[in-house]
Amino acid sequence: MFVKAIERIKSTQANQKSKQQFLAMYSSIFGGITTDPAAMVIPMDDHMVHRGHGVFDTAAICDGYLYELDQHLDRIIRSASMAKIQLPFDRESLRRILIQTVSASKCRKGSLRYWLSAGVGDFQLSPVGCHQSTFYVIVIQDDSPFVSKGVKVITSSIPIKPPQFGTVKSVNYLPNVLSKMEAEETGAFAAIWLDGEGFIAEGPNMNVAFVTKERLLLMPQFDKILSGCTAKRVLTLAKALVREGKLHGIKVGNVTVEEGKKAEEMILLGSGVLVRPVVQWDEQVIGNGKEGPVAQALLDLILEDMQSGPPTVRVAVPY
Repeated sequence: MFVKAIERIKSTQANQKSKQQFLAMYSSIFGGITTDPAAMVIPMDDHMVHRGHGVFDTAAICDGYLYELDQHLDRIIRSASMAKIQLPFDRESLRRILIQTVSASKCRKGSLRYWLSAGVGDFQLSPVGCHQSTFYVIVIQDDSPFVSKGVKVITSSIPIKPPQFGTVKSVNYLPNVLSKMEAEETGAFAAIWLDGEGFIAEGPNMNVAFVTKERLLLMPQFDKILSGCTAKRVLTLAKALVREGKLHGIKVGNVTVEEGKKAEEMILLGSGVLVRPVVQWDEQVIGNGKEGPVAQALLDLILEDMQSGPPTVRVAVPY
């Protein structure tokens, strides 16, 4: 029966049309790394599965380097603390496991995704029956190029998560999923959330920024939403555009819908999209309806940073 089950899993995986390939997985339950996709499984009694009591993060793999590994690792540790999940290992051990899993995968371009869960043990609501928290890591090969073509977005009708949950990168992504589906059903790329006061917040899995007519890069503050690693890195890199005179300044604060829709450029920021220009929001054309120069300049800066940035954002993988 077990052999037939494995054969069935492999057959199902072979018929999938995804461009992504799962090259390696680490599980703290097994205490090791597997490169067999059929063995990349999680127990059903893991509280991350049936209660959503888990947090996750990711890091890009670019030419054999992990991009912003430490920034993302620090964030998942913060998320775990906010979700009351004790770490199964110390920070350096978690970091070592992440690097070793990428090394075992031989992947040089793709993404590293990892989860911290309350653990396995039972199907109760409380994790009191869980023996220990669990740690899972997946290396995904993805050769899809980053796209710079402008997209359309809409305003989401799905309620935004309250700040206590919105600032944690947890596996509770049902609002995000429904928001993304709502956008796709209208032919849009993503839906934009507004916060409880009506200010612009974020997208389902990306931050948002604007370039005003005064050439000011404007970004919503992170006090009520997820602190995006890519967005924060863009804020640092954008200082070069200020020095070059392409921007007149950078501001993080409350952004009204009116300000956003009247902006010269609107930009989505995230590890999955990097820097993606928006040319239309609802029925409002942004700027001249074409991809803007600041979005392209920021994309060039982040791509250059991924290729040749400082050691603080690039960690070599020892294959």
